[in-house]
Amino acid sequence: MLRLEHVGKSFQHQGNLIDVLKDINLEISPGDSLAIMGASGVGKSTLLNIMGSLDPPTRGIVSFRDKNIYQMDEAELCSLRNREIGFVFQFHYLLPELNALENCMMPALIARYPRKRALNIATDVLKKVGLENRLSHRAGELSGGEQQRTAIARALIMNPSLILADEPTGNLDWSTGQEVGDLLTRLNEEEEMAMVIVTHNLRLAEKMERQFEIVDGGFSEPMC
Repeated sequence: MLRLEHVGKSFQHQGNLIDVLKDINLEISPGDSLAIMGASGVGKSTLLNIMGSLDPPTRGIVSFRDKNIYQMDEAELCSLRNREIGFVFQFHYLLPELNALENCMMPALIARYPRKRALNIATDVLKKVGLENRLSHRAGELSGGEQQRTAIARALIMNPSLILADEPTGNLDWSTGQEVGDLLTRLNEEEEMAMVIVTHNLRLAEKMERQFEIVDGGFSEPMC
């Protein structure tokens, strides 16, 4: 479904060219789950952004269903991001003036779903993540774990083929992080969507089928 071929990313810093990622090769099939680990600053989030069509690589090819995503026009990219890829970040980025249901509905409304249909789908997805009793609560009225569950529901509402999660438990306490990690694992198994998680949380990484570590710009041997 998603293929990275000889992907590299370089940045200019004080007149010097720095290779953050070097010759990354990876294939992700439907239903796969994998964790990407590594020290701070090694390029984990950069790699996730490249996978998600948010940041073009300096070199190499990134293909989604055999089509180079960085040769897509803007309309195709917008459709890919909204319908095929769900993003979950360390910070939930919920709109504070909206309640959980309204926040979850946003991708469907952007895709021009009728409001009633978007509301029904969002309600069902929020039930899946255990928030059926918190639909009308605004973001600030939710706990940290509930906010992240709302963000996960928002990522799921379009039934994406791929979930990209960047430190989804990094801003949570240990117990809540465990709950969110268990939720992501369950969703991967039940919904059969591919999932890539960038994390420092070894326990969360071990829940994934494959684990990779970025060392010196490339993948080390799989950790498991």
